[in-house]
Amino acid sequence: MANDNKKPVWFITGCSTGFGRELAKELFEKGYNVVVTTRDTTKLSDLVAGHEDNSLVLPLDVTNKEQVQTAVAKAEETFGRIDVLVNNAGFGYFSSVEEGENEKIRAQFETNVFGLIYVTQAVLPSMRKNKRGHIVNFSSIGGLRSFPALGFYHGTKYAVEGISETLALETEPFGVKVTLVEPGPFRTDWAGRSAFQTPVKIDEYDATVGERMRMTEGYSGKQKGDPVRAAAAIIKAVEAENPPLRLLLGKAAYDLANEKLDSMKANFELWKDVSLGADFPDGE
Repeated sequence: MANDNKKPVWFITGCSTGFGRELAKELFEKGYNVVVTTRDTTKLSDLVAGHEDNSLVLPLDVTNKEQVQTAVAKAEETFGRIDVLVNNAGFGYFSSVEEGENEKIRAQFETNVFGLIYVTQAVLPSMRKNKRGHIVNFSSIGGLRSFPALGFYHGTKYAVEGISETLALETEPFGVKVTLVEPGPFRTDWAGRSAFQTPVKIDEYDATVGERMRMTEGYSGKQKGDPVRAAAAIIKAVEAENPPLRLLLGKAAYDLANEKLDSMKANFELWKDVSLGADFPDGE
């Protein structure tokens, strides 16, 4: 494989659809080296057509730690390094907390959280050795705001937020950057084919959980967010001199995040005296 090793090397998980696919397209347009991965690589043949010299297609189930190690090793062997890791693989699961199905809950955490951990751990040794690199972790506005029907999905994304904040602090001293991508509603398969749903059977949840499910199904394919523009925004953030820790994508995400900040601040101030009263008095 002939490739320009001076060009950045991106490693992206979950490239068959959505953000991963559009991001790879944008990177190919720039002539960058891109490792595209998914569980079923037959879905990537059209994506890499014409980019054989600067692409590497690898099968990858991020929940399979051995396969993760193999894929990362192959990418580093082929291109010499990984400059940017994009942990994009993930899916949504809709259910009330009470009605959540254990198998689906665990599967979502395995992919959205543990898969991200496995891939991150696999790329860090070389990034640490090279004293450079950038890890882009896909969170969501659902990593900052919570809604009915998505408690378990929120759980995975809140976990990604916490892990990524710590990772940024740990890797900053040796030159590795971390960015959390927090999209609002976008025209991807997240709310459609890629989502799992446990039907609401308890009547008391219909007005909250059931309504959220119906609303989400109703706007699938009509969201304001454009995955192509999102891909360009991610590349711009990664290539900035001072990349952001958090990158909100779309007006809905921006507005909802700021509403959450205002709500938290109001809550803190309302209960300030009670909070401060939990300390020992001065001098004790």
